[in-house]
Amino acid sequence: MEDLNQVTQKLMEAKPLEKSAGLMINQSVYINRQVLKLLLGNCIDISFREFVIGKGQTPAMLIFIDGLVNKDIINGQIMKSLIKVQYSPVISANTDSPIELIKKAYLEAVEVSEVTTMGEIVSAVLAGDTVLLIDEAVKGIRIVTKGWKGRDVTEPITESVVRGPREGFTETIRTNTALLRRRIKSPQLRLEKYHVGRITQTEINLAYLSGTVDTGVLAEVRKRIARIDVDSILESAYIEELIEDTPYTFFPQIEHSERPDKVAAAILEGRIGIFIDGTPFVLIVPTIMAQFWQSSEDYYERYPVTWLVRLVRFGFSTIALLLPGIYVAVATYHQEMFPTALLISIAGAHEGVPFPIYVEALLMELTFETLREAGVRLPQPVGQAVSIVGGLVIGEAAVRAGIVSPATIIVVSLTGISSFALPSYNFSWSLRILRFIFGFLGFISGLYGMMLGMLVLLIHIISLRSFGVPYFSPFAPFKLQDMKDTMIRLPWWAMTERPASIPTNNRQRQKFLLKPRIPDNGNQ
Repeated sequence: MEDLNQVTQKLMEAKPLEKSAGLMINQSVYINRQVLKLLLGNCIDISFREFVIGKGQTPAMLIFIDGLVNKDIINGQIMKSLIKVQYSPVISANTDSPIELIKKAYLEAVEVSEVTTMGEIVSAVLAGDTVLLIDEAVKGIRIVTKGWKGRDVTEPITESVVRGPREGFTETIRTNTALLRRRIKSPQLRLEKYHVGRITQTEINLAYLSGTVDTGVLAEVRKRIARIDVDSILESAYIEELIEDTPYTFFPQIEHSERPDKVAAAILEGRIGIFIDGTPFVLIVPTIMAQFWQSSEDYYERYPVTWLVRLVRFGFSTIALLLPGIYVAVATYHQEMFPTALLISIAGAHEGVPFPIYVEALLMELTFETLREAGVRLPQPVGQAVSIVGGLVIGEAAVRAGIVSPATIIVVSLTGISSFALPSYNFSWSLRILRFIFGFLGFISGLYGMMLGMLVLLIHIISLRSFGVPYFSPFAPFKLQDMKDTMIRLPWWAMTERPASIPTNNRQRQKFLLKPRIPDNGNQ
């Protein structure tokens, strides 16, 4: 048996990340305690509860972190169980019979496992579990006792709906996977666990439907997760940037959601959900561009309503992207396109304004974005007042001072409101950034420059991929089957197959029905 000096010497000679990886548990509880204090830095929140058990008064110890464990489990299920332990006072060296006896006959905890190295003890304790060590035993028992305080399941803030479930993910990964299990009660639902981040050791779970998910896409997701080598993962955005196909683009290639119903629907289509501990946002891969125009509520309302809503979203997306540029281009180079009365009105309103129309639009765009950002960062009651009152006051004052014309105020306001019509916040950011580019193109070369910019943009979008899936599908490459759930949505009884844009091993979703069945109640 090694003494404390020998163990300490090994720790000092090892590399920082390898100090505890292969160091076996010592037979002495005292030495194990001293080694763990060296490894964990003798922190004040780490508890070493020493006691004796059995007729032979054998020394034992519980190690846990105060604040990460449920003390009711420790007091009620562990300590009371260990008090009942009665085994032989003579324990031979290198035997693990006490561990087996306690685990099988005495311990009342539900989830237990064995640990054999100091590295396993450190990982267990830092994850919120409790480890039991017994003198003369070369193994320990890991007991799941996680019990930190977390946020309750509440309504999602970023994806609110009028009709639909009100549950949203939280920052606790096991709560999130349970919310998914409630919706997909199938043995085909698979969950895989990874730990990413050399320092944070953040838990990541992959969720998919076995037999439906494409094995090639699943293997690619596993490979990209496994090759991540960073110090920390604190939010899903870290993973999103590290596994996306094309980092140099304005467009998000991975969708995220805090709605369990939306993630469940994506998994049922053959996609993969990536759960990250510490964040309520779950990543969905692969992703196509059309998903960012879709909302969960589209599938809870009748399909004629969804037709209208989606067409409105597509129209407002076009306005949010191109309206300022078109206004600047036409007002600067193509005045003949305005009706005469409107042209006279715009020219009269612009008379006396010292700036070109592009500068007017740029100033108001920047002011609008500043007010919107301030409204997000300030407390909610104050932020709403700043956004609304600030916009009205600044706009009115700018017109009265002759800095901008009323027409520019109208164009910028309509553009800003249109950007709010998109369900996806991160996709609306892409359009907001591109809006400035198209405004500049309209200023320097009119509609010809904007048409060239649109061609470049379309070429760029068509070239994007999300885990090998064309980003602009089903428009390019064109898939007629998927058009039934893109710009419009057909009734549920007509959508018999899963989207062809997403690779899957099971295309069939339901039986084909030409129309809903009408019950025969005997009336002729």
